[in-house]
Amino acid sequence: MRHSRVQNVLKAIGAGSILMVVAAAPASAHVGLGAVHTFSQGFLHPMSGIDHIIAMVAVGFFAMNVGGAGRWLVPTAFVAAMMFGGWLGYEGWPLPMVEQGIGLSVVALSLAVAVGVRPPTVIAMAAVGLFAVFHGHAHGNEGAGLGFAFLPYAAGFVVATALLHISGMASSVCLDQLKPSLALALKRATGVIGAVAGASLLLGLMS
Repeated sequence: MRHSRVQNVLKAIGAGSILMVVAAAPASAHVGLGAVHTFSQGFLHPMSGIDHIIAMVAVGFFAMNVGGAGRWLVPTAFVAAMMFGGWLGYEGWPLPMVEQGIGLSVVALSLAVAVGVRPPTVIAMAAVGLFAVFHGHAHGNEGAGLGFAFLPYAAGFVVATALLHISGMASSVCLDQLKPSLALALKRATGVIGAVAGASLLLGLMS
């Protein structure tokens, strides 16, 4: 009974997550604009960038593909590496090709969902961790020089990122309730759409 309730909750979250991502389609790419002082500003910022939304949701899908302990270790690795990258940016450490790295993460993670790759957990953690450093650095750099005033914003950003991961995981569970062939087709379509969006960001076709 308890397992059934959990599954129903995940289905509901998954359905809402799919709608959320579709609704976010008009969102702009990461631009690093706006105030960076409050928790709410940090929480809402990821929701306004289609690059971050797609990449974070893709991490959730990818984690479910990895399976086992990877379902939680992969998103955790992303959040941890993103925080590290954020610290680098906050401290002013340079990182080359940050925006390109973010765009590439959208393409690579989306393709991983489309293809349905299932690497060993350690490799999956390392891959998402590498991309996470770019995402973290871009936003950590926004708080350079702000001191402790930046911490509430950073906390909100981390929480929103984790929730987007969970949304991707829940969406994957939701799709898995369908016929296997249909679920696979929808996951592949989701991955392809994300990859096309990422390629558009890299090529400057989407702003």
